[in-house]
Amino acid sequence: MSAAPPPSAPPPGHHPVDIDHAQLAHASAHAPRPRSSAAGVVIATIAVGAVLWAAQDLFLPVLLAGFFALVGNPIIRGLQRLLVPRFLGAVLVLWAGIACTYTLGEQLVHPAAEWVRDVPREMRRLAPKLRDLAKPMQDANKAAQNIARAAGGEAGGRTVQVVQAEANDPYRMLRATPKLLASVLAVVLLTFFFMVYGQNLQRNVVALLPTRQQKKLTVEILQSIEREISRYVLTISVINAVVGLVFAGILHLLLKLPAQDALLWGTMAALLNFAPYVGPLIGILTMLLMGFVTFDELWQSLMPAGIYLVLHTLEGQIITPIILGRRMRLSPLVLILALMVFGWLWGIIGLLLAVPLLVCVKLVLARVEGMEGWARLLE
Repeated sequence: MSAAPPPSAPPPGHHPVDIDHAQLAHASAHAPRPRSSAAGVVIATIAVGAVLWAAQDLFLPVLLAGFFALVGNPIIRGLQRLLVPRFLGAVLVLWAGIACTYTLGEQLVHPAAEWVRDVPREMRRLAPKLRDLAKPMQDANKAAQNIARAAGGEAGGRTVQVVQAEANDPYRMLRATPKLLASVLAVVLLTFFFMVYGQNLQRNVVALLPTRQQKKLTVEILQSIEREISRYVLTISVINAVVGLVFAGILHLLLKLPAQDALLWGTMAALLNFAPYVGPLIGILTMLLMGFVTFDELWQSLMPAGIYLVLHTLEGQIITPIILGRRMRLSPLVLILALMVFGWLWGIIGLLLAVPLLVCVKLVLARVEGMEGWARLLE
């Protein structure tokens, strides 16, 4: 019986332990990073949306203040070039904004109250005119119903309509007033602090980074993003204000509307212009209603909506692309989805903030390494 051969000795310079460690290190370096599952992403998105909806009383003043601060920052930087301290510049910009808002509101309160009071009476007066316009459609609808009855027979059941009456609470407005005033005061204070101490907050956040190179790169990215977003928001605000003023001037000079009424509709056009597609559609329908209520002739009734449509087309297709360029353009599909989501979350304020928030997201994604594809997805 022969003995088993002895194991062969390892060659010189061979260290099995070292090879195992090297292989493990190489494998760990090239191992794929763990990725979140699709279900986890969906759950996280739903959770974030629920938090944004439930805590809107907290988030909306902060977002509005950030929006107003972005509008005021370019003006403050211009005042700093004139050797005006940032604190004093923020006070001047905020005071000018409050004064303009108060003056405009004082001019609009009276015509807005008159329109709200007279709408039921005007709608009753407008009903025959609308009935004449809708008569062909009603005749076609009756013909279709007769055909359906002849084909399927007359139904024997009755349609029951449930009317739910809402009790009027006379103290609802009284309870809501302190909350509204507190929200307005919070927006004003947060706007002031964002304009004055926003840069210090950025520096304190950057100081938490470990290396000097990371700090320098982060400062450059934050400054460029803040500058571009501020310029965009200020430019869009100025364009919308000019559109509103031109529309009000045309209504007053060409259609002979009273100055306060024309200013009311011009302000509405400027505010609705912050929400692309949805805002102009609401504006055209409102101008149609206003035209039929104000004028008797058909061509005069259609003039306000036609003028508004022409101004919006010139602004959206020529003026804004020339001033901002293609770099700030967004996909219409993404815009509609954002308007739907933010409008569902926060109502009219969400519609006004949807586009600035989407532009902020696009600029941040374009600056972050590895996220450029997501930024191109929004274009």
